[in-house]
Formats: sequence, C-alpha cells, structure tokens
Amino acid sequence: MTNLTKDLIKRTFVSLLERYPLTQITVKMLVQECGINRNSFYYHYQDLPALIEEIVQEEADRIMREYPSIETMDTALYAVTDFASKNRKAILHIYNSVNRDIFEQHLWKVCNYLVNSYGEKELSGKKINDIDREIIGRYYRCVCFGLVIDWLDRKMEDDIRKMIPRFCELQHGIVEEMLKRAVLTAEQNE
Repeated sequence: MTNLTKDLIKRTFVSLLERYPLTQITVKMLVQECGINRNSFYYHYQDLPALIEEIVQEEADRIMREYPSIETMDTALYAVTDFASKNRKAILHIYNSVNRDIFEQHLWKVCNYLVNSYGEKELSGKKINDIDREIIGRYYRCVCFGLVIDWLDRKMEDDIRKMIPRFCELQHGIVEEMLKRAVLTAEQNE
C-alpha cells in the first residue's frame, strides 16, 4: 500500500506541475487531488522539495539503468532530453523554481554517467595520459550539460530531437582530433 500511495503522490504531483507553476502547488492541493489525507503525504515526504528530489532522483536512476552503455553522443543527448520533452511543463516549472539546483545536480549526474559510459568506449585502447583523459571527459560532460541547460533556458521551444543529429554532425571530428593529439603527446612522452 505504501508504494501505491507514493506512486499516486508522484504521478499526481507531476500532473499538477503540467498545469500549474510550482509556486502555486501546495500540499493541500496535492492531497485533495490524490484523495488522501495530509498525514499520508507527510508519512512519505517531509515537504514538496523532498518529493521533487525523489522524482528527479528516480528519473536520473531510470536513465542510468536504461542506458548501461552509450554508443554515440546523440544517444546520450536523447536519453537526457527524452523525459523532459514528454513532461515539458512540469520540467520547466521545476527548472524555473527555487528547486532548480536539485534538477541541475541530477542532470549533471546523468550527463556524467552517460559521458563516462560513452567515453569508456571512445577512449578504450587509446594510450593517453590521465590528465588528457580527464580533459576529454570534462569536454563531453560540459557539452551534454550545456546543450540541455541552454535548451531549458530557451523554454524548450526548439525541437531538440531535430537539433541533436545536426549538433552531433557539426561537432563530429572535434573529439577525434583531441584524441589524436592526446595519443601523440603520450607517445612523445614515452
């Protein structure tokens, strides 16, 4: 029964976020919409930010389970933007609230995970030093995170699913060139 109630609270909250900014949603409104009492809400969550934290954390965990390895950069970007595209208003309401840091923290975590997964494939077998390996990883994380944050800052008005392939096409070769230079440096330092 506990999990059913928590799922109901989360689904109802996301539904409310699709209709109202976060600042207009109260625990009273949420429990009325759920058809439960306030004690049931407070049994599971300390407050609305705790509920937001759990929803965002679960979505981040779901993405990481669903994508145990990433073959291409566009796959990583689709993984990060898919849930947001499907829950556009809810995500924007969280992103544009005082809880934005929760969202960004978990977005960074997901980008880091996806990039590390992709980077393992790209960097495996390449003889490069640890500093260059870290720099290339940071580049990927910042690109992934920055692209998503820019899209959110633009109120998700762009069709990100159309932009991702073109973005990947335009940046193609940049990382390959970075890898070539890193390998060359490693060979010269032997």
